[in-house]
Amino acid sequence: MEWIKKVLRYRKQFFSLLVGVPCYETYVEHMEKHHPGEPIKSRKEFFCEAQDEHYNAKGGKVSRCC
Repeated sequence: MEWIKKVLRYRKQFFSLLVGVPCYETYVEHMEKHHPGEPIKSRKEFFCEAQDEHYNAKGGKVSRCC
């Protein structure tokens, strides 16, 4: 039963990583642990930045596969 609970807890993170979207909760935990006192982006800011990094051109180079 514990194993099933653990799997269900991580399913959202798994599917997010599967489609290339980083986990906001992991980002918040990292910021709180390693960068205390620094501002934490809102979920919307975090998602928009992740989308920009994944799909937009950087320095004239396309950073996406298709």
